[in-house]
Amino acid sequence: MDALSDLLQVVKLNGALFLDSRFTAPWCVESRPAHESGGIFAGLGHIVFFHAITHGQCRVRLRSGGETLQVHAGDLLLLPHDDAHCLGSDLQLAAVTSDSLVQPASPGGLMRIDHGGGGEETRFICGFLACEPHLCQPLLDALPRILRVPLTGGAGGGWLLDLLYHAAHSDSAPGPGSASVKAKLAELLFLEAIRRHIDALPAHEIGWLAGLRDPWVGRALNALHERPMHAWSVEELGAHAGLSRSALAQRFNELIGMPPMHYLTRWRLRRAAAALQDTRRPVAALAGDYGYESEAAFNRAFKREFGMPPAAWRRKGRRSGVTL
Repeated sequence: MDALSDLLQVVKLNGALFLDSRFTAPWCVESRPAHESGGIFAGLGHIVFFHAITHGQCRVRLRSGGETLQVHAGDLLLLPHDDAHCLGSDLQLAAVTSDSLVQPASPGGLMRIDHGGGGEETRFICGFLACEPHLCQPLLDALPRILRVPLTGGAGGGWLLDLLYHAAHSDSAPGPGSASVKAKLAELLFLEAIRRHIDALPAHEIGWLAGLRDPWVGRALNALHERPMHAWSVEELGAHAGLSRSALAQRFNELIGMPPMHYLTRWRLRRAAAALQDTRRPVAALAGDYGYESEAAFNRAFKREFGMPPAAWRRKGRRSGVTL
């Protein structure tokens, strides 16, 4: 299994579509972060928002400032860090909080917004993915605050948008599994966005995603994720990747920000953290599963990584319920 697929399987992203939005110019709205909005996002962990533009165009900018992006039909706008942001035909207008415009969903449908001055129309479908931030950290750290990904060019994206539009606008009563279909669509859109973002990364980029793209570091990462409990050495990993020990160690550290064995240790701990939430296997048994000679050594390493001992992490995960 490749490293990206392995990470997504371990962190168990949970997706949902929740809002069908129609705006007419002039308009400007502010979308608040999940921790300010509460409601359906309460207790879901870290939230990644996205807007799939299905008609028209608009501008978007983070509430904290920065670059203004122009997005068009066929674009997917991703907010990986749950930042407040403004969207509109004119961002100089006073922004209306999107929460105040939401209309209730019809049975089996999405909540709706219909707002604006009656001019040029823009439509988009909003969704989110929830995850445990500590487990998803390698991916989140590699993503910008705001990301625009065109989905209509090349293979894969156009049919996803067609499916998304059909799922959001079907007038028929929801059939068996319709909620699961919408959730999987959200996850597929996210994965396609990440894949296209990797392909578009500049040559000088660093970070986990840049490491995946690199022919040598990517090979090493895939090997570590495919066989995480193997007794890897840097020499063996370098031979697998096609570089000398020193060349791999230097290149890995430059792109990923840590030595290969440090990365492997942290990844094993993340897998252990997921197992604590997903299984009832005793902590002592998990310590052995993930390469620790004693429960005490596992507890110390786990607390350094996650800020709490394994037992507390397990209780936290069960209380917060990072599922939809």
